[in-house]
Amino acid sequence: MRILHVLSANFFAGSVSYAVHLAEAHHAQGHEVWLLSDAATLPTAAHVEQLPISNRRHPQRLRNIRRIRQLVQQQQIEVVHAHSRAASWVAYFALRGLKVPLVSTVHGRQHLHTSTSLFDIYGDKVIAICENLRQHLIEEVKMRPEKIVQLPNGVDFGEGARGNAGSSELRLSFIGRFNGGKGERAAALLQQVFPALLTGFAGLRLALVGGELEHLPEAGKIALAALQQQFGERVEVVGFTDNVPGWLRRSTLVIGAGRVAIEALGAGVPVLALGEATCEGIVTEASYPTAAASNFGDISAQVGTSSHVDYPALLAQVQAFLVAPAAVPAILQQRVRTEFSLARISAEVLTVYRSAIMKKRLPGFLPVLMYHKIPTEPLQTKHRIFVTKDRFEEHLRFFRQQQFTPITFLDYLAFANGERPLADFPARPLILTFDDGYLDNYTNLLPLMQQYGYRGVLYLLGDPAIRYNYWDVDTDPTEPRSDIMDEAQKRAFVAAGWEIGAHTMRHARLPELPAAEAAQEIQYSKTALEQALATRIVSFAYPYGALTPETKAQVHAAGFAFGVATDTGGLHLEDDRMQVFRVNMFPEETTATLRKKTSFWYRAYYRWKRGK
Repeated sequence: MRILHVLSANFFAGSVSYAVHLAEAHHAQGHEVWLLSDAATLPTAAHVEQLPISNRRHPQRLRNIRRIRQLVQQQQIEVVHAHSRAASWVAYFALRGLKVPLVSTVHGRQHLHTSTSLFDIYGDKVIAICENLRQHLIEEVKMRPEKIVQLPNGVDFGEGARGNAGSSELRLSFIGRFNGGKGERAAALLQQVFPALLTGFAGLRLALVGGELEHLPEAGKIALAALQQQFGERVEVVGFTDNVPGWLRRSTLVIGAGRVAIEALGAGVPVLALGEATCEGIVTEASYPTAAASNFGDISAQVGTSSHVDYPALLAQVQAFLVAPAAVPAILQQRVRTEFSLARISAEVLTVYRSAIMKKRLPGFLPVLMYHKIPTEPLQTKHRIFVTKDRFEEHLRFFRQQQFTPITFLDYLAFANGERPLADFPARPLILTFDDGYLDNYTNLLPLMQQYGYRGVLYLLGDPAIRYNYWDVDTDPTEPRSDIMDEAQKRAFVAAGWEIGAHTMRHARLPELPAAEAAQEIQYSKTALEQALATRIVSFAYPYGALTPETKAQVHAAGFAFGVATDTGGLHLEDDRMQVFRVNMFPEETTATLRKKTSFWYRAYYRWKRGK
């Protein structure tokens, strides 16, 4: 993939660090990466070009726009990733009229400008680095939820030593910038907290690590000078350094926010999360979710939230900690290292890029139709989940007449991942899906589909012992028994080029199960089907269409690329790959209803009519 990052910070802020680490990770994987930045050099092997993105004067903005557009066209850039509002603004106008998507990572709360409402300057996909920021974008910026992806900053934790648990030296380290809101926090600490700590703990050393020290508020500079005079070398003024990990390892407790807090916790170093917005206190297993939601103190939940810090209470908490320092619990350290892993995040960001590319190149509604049983004769059932063999053949004739090309999710993924050229993507794609694996799918459906040269997606249960629709029959004896295929019959679909998808182990209603049991139903079904049928499983169908945000997260965590729902989901497949809208097909479908349900406007119409 050919990726362009646009940065506006003229100092090495957290957003710049994030972009550089992301660029390095993707460059190491063989992607071509460029960075346009205020800085002339950055610590990366990717292509770097200096451009004053942070200069907002109109003549310079126009020059920035022209240069970005020129670079995109010359280097055949496939996706542009902006890392600030200024970067998003110039990138948005540079890409006007081009089929190149813009992805923006939002690192902090956004000021509401006229241009925000007039133009969708953040582009096709937006990455919010924490939950509070996602809520801010939805509730205050009024951004459409389906374009927002919540992904934290990725960190390469490495395998170095964890903390200074074996050292008798006490060191409290404030790590962060000394300008702006964080500079004000540092100044308050220098006046109200650090003097008492240095006085009360004779062996304590205080390290001040970070850039922009010259911009520390004047009151902070006066307090720092007084501390240096009183405590001498115990006050270590480090300033900007490339060796933050080294200072983390030498620290007993770190005061910081954002990336600093993440790196410290991942290294096993205790953290007092204090950012521009809130003070989350010393991070524990219990407080971690709330702290992470605020990016460890940097981002408040909503506008108007007080940023007041109770410094006496903060002092008391640090004093209690220093009396008996405790290591970061191993379970918390591992959770941080997993959730913020650069390898994981960089892979997720590539998925965001590919999703944005597909939506930009293929903006229309892709019909995904949901069938179940294909019996020879109509069934006497209150569940209208069948289409007779003869009627289904009418559907196939209609699809052929309308020049639809049935594809699978595996096909779609091959186009999205660049394994097949987008120029070959069909003009009128269609995905035909069939749930549960009924025997009549083998006897009636498969021969018909082969006759027309079509393939579909078959969603199967992972437990091969299930041989009939017990979830219907066992709860309602009036329901007809419908047999399920055996393993040999399922393998015939694989041999015919069909995609196999998972549908839990035993047709479970996932939201009603304990979380651990639901996760097993999802993961085990994938593993069981891949082993039994020797095929790749990339999509999952929620039984009954029942899902929650937690269910979707479990499907994603299990390694599925797509989760398909029933009558719910986004307007476009790429709005939410974990909740793909499927159209229910019923026994009485006619040419007119087929035309409606496969039309480009149908999803929007259904949402308007049903509110789904």
